[in-house]
Amino acid sequence: MSNIRHMIHGLTRDIGFPVRRLLPAAAARTVGPFVFFDHMGPVEFDAGTTEGDVRPHPHIGLATVTYLFSGAMMHRDSLGVVQRITPGAVNWMSAGRGIVHSERIPDDIREQKVPVHGLQMWVALPADEEICDPLFRHYASEEMPTAQVGGARLHVLAGAAFGVSSPVVTSSPTLYVAGSTQDGAELEIPADVTERAVYVVKGEVTLDGKRLEAGTLAILEPGAAVAFKAVGETVFMLLGGEPLDGPRFVWWNFVATSKDKIEAAKEAWNNRNKDVFPDIPGETEWIPLPVH
Repeated sequence: MSNIRHMIHGLTRDIGFPVRRLLPAAAARTVGPFVFFDHMGPVEFDAGTTEGDVRPHPHIGLATVTYLFSGAMMHRDSLGVVQRITPGAVNWMSAGRGIVHSERIPDDIREQKVPVHGLQMWVALPADEEICDPLFRHYASEEMPTAQVGGARLHVLAGAAFGVSSPVVTSSPTLYVAGSTQDGAELEIPADVTERAVYVVKGEVTLDGKRLEAGTLAILEPGAAVAFKAVGETVFMLLGGEPLDGPRFVWWNFVATSKDKIEAAKEAWNNRNKDVFPDIPGETEWIPLPVH
């Protein structure tokens, strides 16, 4: 009997650079608190252009989690935070009742033709925190604990796994691990949290003998340990946590427990309500609401 509940391959879109959307999907809209999962790049951007820049846009009710494998991005937000995002670091922005941010490609990354490659996740905030004050926390790569297990190097980004605990502060039980392996590396994916998934970023792996190629998200059955084996050198992610405390509505960049909160956020952004969505210091652009 397989301990894989769903296999999600996602859809790749070109938004000026390739992005593979894994969550939400028809088979699974969430995994633990994760409600959104994009795999971006790798892609090189031309010097002297704005290709790849994400202009100021709003969020409510979620935390964004950006993790890079290569390249860099420059984060700016309406709290006044300016932070260069680099490989291996964890950048956790809790939108709460409302925040605005931009992510732009630094000039040196363009000029040196460094591929930008990474993951963008959204974590839904618990119902009692969805209108909290916004915040941004940056954790450098060297702050993230590592473990060596069966030929795999594991970078524990959130939660506790493989005998180590991350310093990242989360609002609900969350598991997020980046792994890289040698050929033939083996480990057991523990059942420490209820909902788990494995995503293959690079290479191929087997889970309980079932082969997964790059770009595949495998949703695991609850309560069962799963045997992982690398086929060649691989990069993979383990993510999950405890189930959400109720359903979520997701529209554009907004996540909420009610449609009314979504509608209020749409109106506030459309009317440029600075009490809800303040300006980002130094930014003059903004992304309007979608027409649909």
